[in-house]
Amino acid sequence: MSKPHNKLKLQGFNNLTKTLSFNLYAICYTGNATQKRAYGAYIDEAYNATQLSRILSDLADIIDATVLHIARQDYEPQGASVTMMIAEEPMTVGQHALLPESVVAHLDKSHLTVHTYPESHPESGVSTLRMDVDVSTCGLVSPLKAINYLVNSFEPDILTLDYRVRGFTRDVQGRKHFIDHDISSIQDYLSLDLTKRYQMVDMNLCQENIFHTRMMVEAFQLDDYLFGADQEELSTRERARIHKLLRREMVEIFNGVH
Repeated sequence: MSKPHNKLKLQGFNNLTKTLSFNLYAICYTGNATQKRAYGAYIDEAYNATQLSRILSDLADIIDATVLHIARQDYEPQGASVTMMIAEEPMTVGQHALLPESVVAHLDKSHLTVHTYPESHPESGVSTLRMDVDVSTCGLVSPLKAINYLVNSFEPDILTLDYRVRGFTRDVQGRKHFIDHDISSIQDYLSLDLTKRYQMVDMNLCQENIFHTRMMVEAFQLDDYLFGADQEELSTRERARIHKLLRREMVEIFNGVH
């Protein structure tokens, strides 16, 4: 959970850039061509550009950001991308709100992006959906508020998370500050439920304001990973084989080796 801290009085605009990057992986077993096609259709429906736009819009609300512009695209044969420009407060002139189209060129580093990469092993039957999500903000908006929402929205099996604070801002005495909040690990901002659900490893460079956390589900039920099949239809030997395949896929991604 986030730690409370005293607010720092700044001189002018807080121009610290805070970027939180997710690589999320969701794995399932599609044992034959029919199941692969059905899985592909499911991915197209559940993770198309329109659905992803809704998730990013909800995320913008959570981090108290205003959406300025949305660009989205679906791909053939599969995959989708969404980019959303955001600001940390409503854009107005006097009493009148600016239309999103009129502020597309606004020089703001803040944005949300998501890209999906569905793929299947040609022989083993393992299908893996990778999603890359970036939450980049400048000023007072904190992308760390988005962690629990995103993890619970996608329910991935493996995650790699990178958080970095760049630049500096000044206080009213003119002193430079290269970070404006307390953090020793990304894990500080994860809910208790997630810390129990995932095995986690940290690699942090605190003096450089760079934080990295890898996460993998501790345990899983095979039925939740069979697409178009039921484990009761499988022999004990076949269940063990598929369980081993899925766990190996998770461990290889988690460790970055094969």
